[in-house]
Amino acid sequence: MKLVELTVKGFVDVLGSDAPAPGGGSAAALAAAMGISLTKMVCELTIGKKKYAEFEEDMKLVFDESKALQKHLLDAIDEDTEAFNAVSAVFDMPKETDNEKAARRAAMQTALQGAAESPFHMMKLMVNALEITKRAIGKSNTNAASDLGVAALNLKAGLQGAWLNVLINLSSIKDAEFVAQHREEGETLLAKGCALADEIYEEILKVV
Repeated sequence: MKLVELTVKGFVDVLGSDAPAPGGGSAAALAAAMGISLTKMVCELTIGKKKYAEFEEDMKLVFDESKALQKHLLDAIDEDTEAFNAVSAVFDMPKETDNEKAARRAAMQTALQGAAESPFHMMKLMVNALEITKRAIGKSNTNAASDLGVAALNLKAGLQGAWLNVLINLSSIKDAEFVAQHREEGETLLAKGCALADEIYEEILKVV
């Protein structure tokens, strides 16, 4: 069964158990999925309201993009756990002969790169989600302004959590070019996303 098909209690129970997965990466994806879901909710509470008619088309676009990102971030919950499971599977590979050991090392490096790519991809989705959330400020239902703030906080937590999961996998990857590229691009995404989240939060504080 996929993690996203569990109940909330079922998910947190397995998350809090001694099972090696799901872990921080899937939790980060869930936090971000909740964040963009709040943005989508604010759109739902705005679209069709006469008071916000001038922003109708803008909010419909935010809604459509939020809906798409909601799905992508929910998919990322299971994708991250699958990436971790691929790393775990390498430990079951034979290592008796030199050839087996070499194959095992190569497989581990491939699996680790996949485990780094998963949260790295999440970061791109999360920054996009923050950009979309910011577009709703000043154009959406003011009664739900606090929800946009909570959306930003969840997305920021997800972004920072995903970055930690990128870093822990990069630390074991021997391909220097791969590591340098993902570290540089990841730091850029992190800075951009955190700045966006903070801007949204400060804007919401002015109106609540």
